[in-house]
Amino acid sequence: MARSRSSSRWRYLSISYYLKRPKRLALLFIVFVSLSLVVWDRLTITREHEIEISKLSEELIRLQEQLRDMNNSPSDNADDDLVDKHRREKVKEAMLHAWTSYEKYAWGSDELQPISKKGVDNFGGLGATIVDSLDTLYILGLDEQFKKARDWVANSLNFNKNVDTSVFETTIRVVGGLLSAYDLSGDKIFLEKAKDIADRLLPAWNTPSGIPYNRINLAYGNAHNPGWTGRESVLADSGTEQLEFIALSQRTGDPKYQQKVENVIQQIRKTFPNDGLLPIFINPHTGNSHSTITFGAMGDSFYEYLLKVWIQGNKTEEVKHYREMWETSMEGLQSLVRKTKSSSFTYICEKNGDSLNDKMDELACFVPGMLALGSSGYELDKQAKIFSLATELAWTCYNFYQSTPTKLAGENYFFHTGQDMSVGTSWNILRPETVESLMYLWRFTENTTYQEWGWNIFQAFEKNCRVESGYVGLKDVNNGDKDDTMQSFFLAETLKYLYLLFSPPTVISFDEWVFNTEAHPLRIVPRDDAGKTQVSF
Repeated sequence: MARSRSSSRWRYLSISYYLKRPKRLALLFIVFVSLSLVVWDRLTITREHEIEISKLSEELIRLQEQLRDMNNSPSDNADDDLVDKHRREKVKEAMLHAWTSYEKYAWGSDELQPISKKGVDNFGGLGATIVDSLDTLYILGLDEQFKKARDWVANSLNFNKNVDTSVFETTIRVVGGLLSAYDLSGDKIFLEKAKDIADRLLPAWNTPSGIPYNRINLAYGNAHNPGWTGRESVLADSGTEQLEFIALSQRTGDPKYQQKVENVIQQIRKTFPNDGLLPIFINPHTGNSHSTITFGAMGDSFYEYLLKVWIQGNKTEEVKHYREMWETSMEGLQSLVRKTKSSSFTYICEKNGDSLNDKMDELACFVPGMLALGSSGYELDKQAKIFSLATELAWTCYNFYQSTPTKLAGENYFFHTGQDMSVGTSWNILRPETVESLMYLWRFTENTTYQEWGWNIFQAFEKNCRVESGYVGLKDVNNGDKDDTMQSFFLAETLKYLYLLFSPPTVISFDEWVFNTEAHPLRIVPRDDAGKTQVSF
């Protein structure tokens, strides 16, 4: 029986069995085909799965590389607002237009005359636009242009020239520009050149008081003051070299630069007034000062540097006296503040003797940014008051622009009884002070209103000042008549501050950098108790 059952099972494996039974043969075929399809489908799914896994792996690698690129390129952070990115690119394109125009028509000259399409040397033929633009090119990621500028500095920038030049302008544009390029890139050619020009400027401080003369011959070291000042030194010119020369001592380890400029502050401290407000002319022999008190032309950056040297020194005890002097000056500043009745525009007067003059320079529009930057050093109640003043002044400065047909500010404004403001000197030479303050206020508040104001100002520059071969200023903001100069500070300051206004705050962070008065960022380096520096790049 067992063998019979076994034989019965084996018959299912015989072909003749199925040939005699067609229905069963068909069923077997159907089963075979179904099993084949199932197996094929599984193999196909496996292959497709492997392909999909491969694609996902490639995409993951691409995204990881993109993330690394974004981390290495702050201007393209993932959390950027698309509007900010668009505006940033527009500013970058404006910088490229300004730079390529200079490169084509004025290479090696101090500045470009865009209408005439030629170069002009206003600062001793030191290639001011090139040196002033170095850090802007670097920050905006214009690497090819930065490389060409760097090579010009290395191979063509020569300071051994028999020319008289401004100690102040050369310091803030050339020394500051070179040091900033060094801090950003680490390229030592910039530090070598900064030391060369600073050594040529040093004889200006060889005066009985240590207050420097404001002009010097670069080849021979002969220093003097211009005749139009009555042979006096100018406050802003004499008190606006501290950041650059302290930084140079930090980077080189040579204390002589820092000693020269800090001695100026020590001399000023001896006769520092109770309200912290200094007249704009200082006698380099006696240290005595006289004439107008202003936060505009010839006074402005002295007060700015009192605050910024304190920040540069990492707010240590060694630089505490700078902060104290600055706070005293800010108390004095508030005594100059007035407000219009009709629109409540807050403005800063000038002072002559005991009389106040209701005039404010656009140059004084750096003050809102300065107040915002310094406000955090106060107690909370005082901090709020100072910051509120900053916002009020910024509104006035923005309206300097909005009050004219071209939407660009004049050089200065007057405030008359019963009126808000009227343009005094009506030219606009592409100045940066208002957009500088807007950048500071936006970073501290994240209020996009300041970005909108800055964008409006940028569009006004584009509409009124952009020409085929660069950017020009206006002879008159009321009718739009153009001049023929593209100031180097338009590339160094105005466009840089506009770019940073639309960039994340991590780009040139206030925690790591401090800007000189020409918008050149210098790295903050701690100072020890002996006044020495600790440099690590």
